[in-house]
Amino acid sequence: MKTKAVRLYGKNDLRLDEFELPQIGEGEILAKIVSDSICMSSYKAAIQGSDHKRVPEDIAENPVIIGHEFCGEILEVGSKWADQFKAGERFAIQPAINDPKNVYAAPGYTFRYIGGASQYIVIPEIVMERKSLLQYKGDAFYFGSLGEPVSCIVGGFHVNYHTTAGSYEHKMGIVEGGKMALLAGVGPMGLGAIDYAIHGPRRPSLLVVTDIDEARLARAASIYTVEEAEKNGVKLVYVNTGKMEDVPAELMKLSEDTGFNDVYVYAPVAAVVEQADKILAYDGCLNFFAGPTNPEFSAKYNFYNVHYNATHVAGNSGGNTDDLIESLELMASGKIDPSSMITHVGGLDSVVETTLNLPKIPGGKKLIYTHISMPLTALDDFRGLGEQDEMFAKLADIIDANNGLWCKAAEDYLLANANCI
Repeated sequence: MKTKAVRLYGKNDLRLDEFELPQIGEGEILAKIVSDSICMSSYKAAIQGSDHKRVPEDIAENPVIIGHEFCGEILEVGSKWADQFKAGERFAIQPAINDPKNVYAAPGYTFRYIGGASQYIVIPEIVMERKSLLQYKGDAFYFGSLGEPVSCIVGGFHVNYHTTAGSYEHKMGIVEGGKMALLAGVGPMGLGAIDYAIHGPRRPSLLVVTDIDEARLARAASIYTVEEAEKNGVKLVYVNTGKMEDVPAELMKLSEDTGFNDVYVYAPVAAVVEQADKILAYDGCLNFFAGPTNPEFSAKYNFYNVHYNATHVAGNSGGNTDDLIESLELMASGKIDPSSMITHVGGLDSVVETTLNLPKIPGGKKLIYTHISMPLTALDDFRGLGEQDEMFAKLADIIDANNGLWCKAAEDYLLANANCI
């Protein structure tokens, strides 16, 4: 079977190619990809080429397919897995396969015939053996693509820990009914964290979300309302800290001066990390979620409080397979909706330019549908484009009816009406 895919040949060298996939073996699976969202990690791999830990040395001769946040349908199953998977089933992938022979190996970085920026893929035996092919039972393909980033958020809630005075046992997870703060928390991942904090299985009683951009705060508040949070037992407060002289003091007031049990930092900014440190409660856990690009990134941290107030730090750069399964189940059941993360949509022919310029493109997640031809387009631009293109006009109508968010109806319409690549 022929496929079109975006492959990495070297530093800053991404190409949209057409090539033949090999016939699958008994331990492999042939699959069709429908959607893939572009992660900053793919940008880093594209910029670094084979210097990236997950990218092989020989990509100039054996290029790899990029993209690791994808969802699609199984087309053909090798005999070894015929009792577990069937043609027609939808799937998502856990890219952190933890291959003992190569701990850095991952779909979207390491393999010639599996990656999200492709129309069709061969899922290799190592992915199957590591149980990284996961069934997805939801209706919208893009939910499956967002399963991996959502699993990072879920993992962030699971990796936090707390203790009981006099005991050395760590209790994993956020404090149920506790006080939580999400600092710089209205970016795409922060929005997902608000959703999970309100609708997930373990919830705080107080959730304070900060940012310095009033428009972004207002948008977040229109999606995840104070009223919706209250229905779920959470007092939600949005705070613009942009002009505050003493941010920690003002946030402490919101906690009634007890501090926060769980504080998340969603931007790699030293000042934000230091704010988080200053608002921790006794036994408070600071989660540094935002991944810095500078390997020398650091910030001040109060070790007096570590000694006397049992404060501590956690962090995670991804979710494990259980986190991804939980994410897919929560999305499929309608308990969480990550649509707020998506700000742009495009076709497979937009992947090269989008990936190489990702830090320069504002907004949240960039969603790709791999069987269509379409420039990367902001959802906010659909209405204007609709003056000349009926497809964009209809998409704008669908999105406007859904509070400005991408949705299954928009996905269905795009897939039925966009030009094939």
